[in-house]
Order: sequence, then structure tokens, then C-alpha cells
Amino acid sequence: MTLRIGNFSGFYGDRSDALREMLTGGEVDVLTGDYLAELTMLILGRDRLKDPGAGYARTFLRQLEECLALVHDKRVKIVTNAGGLNPAGLAARVRELSERLGVPLRVAHVEGDDLTAAHPGSLAAHAYLGGFGIAACLRAGADVVVTGRVTDAALVTGPAAAHFDWPADAYDRLAGAVVAGHVLECGTQATGGNYAFFTEGPGDVGRPGFPLAELHEDGSAVITKHPGTGGFVDVGTVTAQLLYETTGARYAGPDVTARLDTVRLRQDGPDRVRIEGVRGEAPPPTLKVGRNRLGGFRNEVVFVLTGLDVEAKAALVRRQLAPALAKVADVRWELVRTDRPDAATEETASALLRLVVRDADQQAVGRALSGAAVELALASYPGFHVLAPPGKGAPYGVFEDAYVPQDAVEHVAVLPDGRRVPVAPAPGSAVPEDVPEPPLPGPPPDGPPPDGPTRRAPLGLVAGARSGDKGGHANVGVWARTDAAWSWLAHTLTADRFRALLPETAPLPVTRHVLPRLRALNFVVEGILGEGVAAQARFDPQAKALGEWLRSRHLDIPEALL
Repeated sequence: MTLRIGNFSGFYGDRSDALREMLTGGEVDVLTGDYLAELTMLILGRDRLKDPGAGYARTFLRQLEECLALVHDKRVKIVTNAGGLNPAGLAARVRELSERLGVPLRVAHVEGDDLTAAHPGSLAAHAYLGGFGIAACLRAGADVVVTGRVTDAALVTGPAAAHFDWPADAYDRLAGAVVAGHVLECGTQATGGNYAFFTEGPGDVGRPGFPLAELHEDGSAVITKHPGTGGFVDVGTVTAQLLYETTGARYAGPDVTARLDTVRLRQDGPDRVRIEGVRGEAPPPTLKVGRNRLGGFRNEVVFVLTGLDVEAKAALVRRQLAPALAKVADVRWELVRTDRPDAATEETASALLRLVVRDADQQAVGRALSGAAVELALASYPGFHVLAPPGKGAPYGVFEDAYVPQDAVEHVAVLPDGRRVPVAPAPGSAVPEDVPEPPLPGPPPDGPPPDGPTRRAPLGLVAGARSGDKGGHANVGVWARTDAAWSWLAHTLTADRFRALLPETAPLPVTRHVLPRLRALNFVVEGILGEGVAAQARFDPQAKALGEWLRSRHLDIPEALL
């Protein structure tokens, strides 16, 4: 018996026609829509400040309205976290939509994640719930299930638990569903989107199709996509997504701790990757709580420095603005040398000097800065201009983690008939501990000789990477595509070598996790994103391109691998 679960949204703002594409492109039993990220919760929190009835992803309603008859006719279940901060409100809107269009649908929702009242000063504080509230709604006959802040993988574990009637302690099977859910959650990142080797794939990644998983009762799955859609699914695209926004071998969640070091992947035909062997353990005794608060105000101005004397021009601007910035709490300058000597165009002859300021006082980063910067228009370096004038200062957010006991959260499934059913916490728990580093691979028979010739070349010629954010931390997953490349990578790319290749990480704690079955290393860089994406403390605030920077760095690589 197979359950086909597809994805039609990986973030708030994803392709609007994806729901219709997934409904019409092939057979599917359940469609999941993931709309929530740390930054999204802040955006929805600010929406709710303006309108207490808001706080959910409005785009989901528009998508559903266009496809409601198809959902009903094909008997496809919809499970989505688009409820955000107001799942009851979105569920009510879906019911109204169903009545207005005359398409009967049974709607349920999940509550209990909202802990804002217990965290004074937070704009939004929400526990990450598991999938058994979703399962209760589906077992009660729901056609559409709306949640707030559940784990991304819960959108898959819930339907799987309901369909296969898994008990809460079926840890291996739940772990398999978690892994499949993690692959699906970011939509087209599993089908060639944002993929390191996008130029080499068998499918056109100009418009990748959305992924789906064929789940089996034993927890194994096949990742695939509808026939005729763009992109491609292979071991590399699945590996990349498995490493995205994870840490070590233990991937902890509210239902189960999945052991990523047990995952086995194999190509099962064109656009088909089988996931099997996943082991699970009891989940932690606590639930993660994501807290978003307003941190103050932020402003930015980018000065364009063209031609000669770039360093001197930058120094002049910094000196001229120093009095206006003297009392600002956080001032960051960054000179980006995009200029080239003897350039053929003005743009390629120009460097960018970026100023970012943050302070609790909007005035300090607003008019005080904008006035001082504008006054330099005729009184600074030759060729003075900026990409855009600074504004009045915009509020920025701060993301923080907290943890509460599982039984401190009132997880509730609100069924289609209005009954409220409490969802019990996991029957057991275990505090996740770091897994001892496994033995590193020896040289394979076809590997490069230890003393063979090397060539200075980019790491990305032999390794893929994908990176992302978790609060103020970032992870960079790096994987090899052959045993020979894996043997070299595992011995070469140590945490110290990683810091040397990415000097911005040099003063920060960097932890390396080894995942031999994926031929992968996962690096966690603590604190590189400051107070999280909403604070925008870094040029790349979500660390999306950190892995590509690493792949572009040069080191001595055995010629046999190139």
C-alpha cells in the first residue's frame, strides 16, 4: 500500500500555480503546502498588529479558490501550515470559501502552538508541534487540515501516521516519514532548484516541477515528480535537500529523532530516488519554541565608488559620516570590490561601500543618517552617488530559540465537526546526544594515490554544497558524488580547513559532522547570522550562498579527481 504525498509550496511566495500543477499532473493522495519560516512568522506577526484577524498566509486562499473543485473531484487531502499565527481564522475562511463556491469540504485545524502570552515582549512565540494533531484531523475525515507552527516534516508524518495507522512509538517508520518530509518541504529544491550541479542535470531547471514522495508502510519512500514537469530528481538533488538546515546525525523533532546517518539513497530509475534504512529514536523531552521580537530600527545606504583611489574614497566617506554615527548602537561598513582596472563599462569600474546601521531609536538611524548622507552629495569624493537614498529607518526583528517540556503545550486537533481532541505528547523521550564521529573512509581501489599529482582548483569541481540558516547559526552541507572523491573530501575538509577557506568563519565555533552513507560533511557555524535573518546583520542574511562561496574556493585537489 503506497501513499503519494506531494508538495505545492516551499515558502510564503512560492509559485501560485503549483497547486493546480500538482492536482492535474498525475496521481496524488495528499498535497502539502509549507508557508512558514522564521522570517515569515515575524511578517505574519506584524500583519496581526495591524489586523487581529490576520496572521495567516493569504495567498493560500487564492490558490485554493482556483482549485477547490479539483480538490473535491480528485479527493485529494490538503495539509498546510498556512494558518501561521491564526489557524482557526484561516480554517474559517476556507469554510466560507467552500460554502460560497458550493464545493463541500470538511475542514479541520490544529491549535496549541501559540505561546506568545507566556513570552512577554515577543511579537510571536510558537512551539514546533508534531504530526499527530494532523493525523487526528485526517482520521476524523478532514479534507483540508490547517495548522500553525508545526515542524515542516509534520506535514508528511501526520498524513502517513493516519494512513498507515502508525502508533506514536513507531519510531523507525516515523523517522522515514520525517526524512521524506524534509526532502519535500522546500518544494523544488528537491527537483533541481538551487542545485550545485544544475548545469549537468538531465532535466531543464528553468521551471522545476514540484516533488512528491511515494511512502510505504515500513517508512521507506521514493522521491519523484509528475511526468513531464521540469527539473530532475537524482541522488544528488535529494542529498542536497537532506543536508539543508540540519546539523548532526540526530535530527530531532517532536514525534521522533531521525538518524540521518542511517539514511540510504539509491537511484530507482529516471527521476526516482529510493530512501530506505532510516532508523528512529524517541524524541527529546522538550519542544522548540521560536520567538520573534522587534529588535529596533535599521537603515542602509550603499555608496558607489568609481575608478581610481577606491580605498581613499571609502575612507573619506567614513570620516565624513563619523559624527552622525557616533551615538548609533551598531554601525557596520563593508567595502565590496566589484571594480576592475581599465574597465570597459562604468558599472564594472565601480566598487560598493555598504553602510548598515541599527539602533533602538528610529531617529538615530533615520533622519540623522539620511540627512548627513544626502549633505555629502556635493562635498565628498569625485563621482559621488548612492544606489538609493536612505529612508527613515525600518523595524527589524530578532529570532530566538527557547524550549519547553512537551507536556507544557496543549496540542489540540479541532475536528471538522468542531470537537476539540487533545493530542498526547510522545510516549517516550530521550535527550539527543552527539553521535561519535564514525571512522573516516580509506582510499578506494580507484582512488587517487596519496602522493599523486595535484592541481589548484575550486572545491566545487568535486563536491556539491547547500547551506541555510537556523536562527543566528548557519549550516553548510558538503557532499561528494563518488567514493574516491568522498575519501579525499573526508580527510581534507576539516573544520580548520573550512575556517581557512571561509575567513569570515575563522573567529566562530565551527562543528563538523560526518555522514558516510550520504558521502557528506555537515558544518555548523555558530553566530555567523547574528540575531537571525530578520536582523539582516550580514550581506547574505540566510546563508543561502555560503556553500557556493565554499565551492568557489581553491585548494590542492588530486588530478585523478578532476
